[in-house]
Amino acid sequence: MLNAWQKKCVKLTEWFPLWIVLGCVWAWLQPGAWLWFQPYITIGLGVIMLGMGLTLRLADFSAVLRMPKIVAVGVLIQFVIMPLAACFWARVLDLDSSLAIGLILVGSCPGGTASNVICYLAHANVALSVLLTLCSTLAAVVMTPLLTQWLAGAYLPVDGWGLFASMVKVVLIPLIAGLFINTALDRVQQHKRHIVRAAIHSVGPIVSVAVIVLVVSSIMAGNKAAIELAGLALFGSVFLLHATGFAAGYLSMTWLGYGKAECRTVSIEVGMQNSGLGASLAKTHFAGMAMAPVPAAISAVFHCLIGSALAGLWSRKKLR
Repeated sequence: MLNAWQKKCVKLTEWFPLWIVLGCVWAWLQPGAWLWFQPYITIGLGVIMLGMGLTLRLADFSAVLRMPKIVAVGVLIQFVIMPLAACFWARVLDLDSSLAIGLILVGSCPGGTASNVICYLAHANVALSVLLTLCSTLAAVVMTPLLTQWLAGAYLPVDGWGLFASMVKVVLIPLIAGLFINTALDRVQQHKRHIVRAAIHSVGPIVSVAVIVLVVSSIMAGNKAAIELAGLALFGSVFLLHATGFAAGYLSMTWLGYGKAECRTVSIEVGMQNSGLGASLAKTHFAGMAMAPVPAAISAVFHCLIGSALAGLWSRKKLR
């Protein structure tokens, strides 16, 4: 019974890009139906991180020691290429300061959990994807505030310590809590432990997908008028940011001599950001700038569409 339920959950999760697009279309047509979630964006992100922690065990961290080079390269590309690309496109397209800050914040965020689903569909290295998401998420507790303060500081003063405190509350604490809960399950009777973990692995991704859709759609609903005014510069900058990430991730790994599965994995990890986290941080720390969270909302749509298109293309090509 549980296996049948798990299969249904996996199928629903695989359609993640569709749910994002449908949610945004609905929010655009009926904004009032989605505004209620805005006060709960930060809580929602904490729930996602808790769910991620519930899938981890202390033994997972030893995997970093078995493949330190590729993990280090993947995380380095994540936090070098994306923030600089965000800053570059913001200047080239002459974005308004609030949009520029929002774009830089998205570029400075870690890889999103949706990347694991896309890697699975693309026949990439799913285990490596999960590991890179974990490592970039942990590194982001320090890197996201530092990069945002450095790059967005050109537009206005940024409270780096405030961003760091938010990262600890929204990312680190729920992640560690989930890890300890999952580790504590080792003391539970084997049969019960298996049922609980199977349920977590089945329901957790669906909850994450639902929360991300709520976050993105509520931001889209709350800023419909401003998005219409921003026009092509906003959409173009977000698209170019993610296109740069996908391309740079793949080309960098190809240049370093890695196989196609690893190239695909790092491409997806770098190209797909944790847009929900970017939206939450923008809404909390740049409350005076109504447009700051908007690039994150657009980002969630674009990186899912680009990632899904690549997954469809790559899934048709067999790996050696």
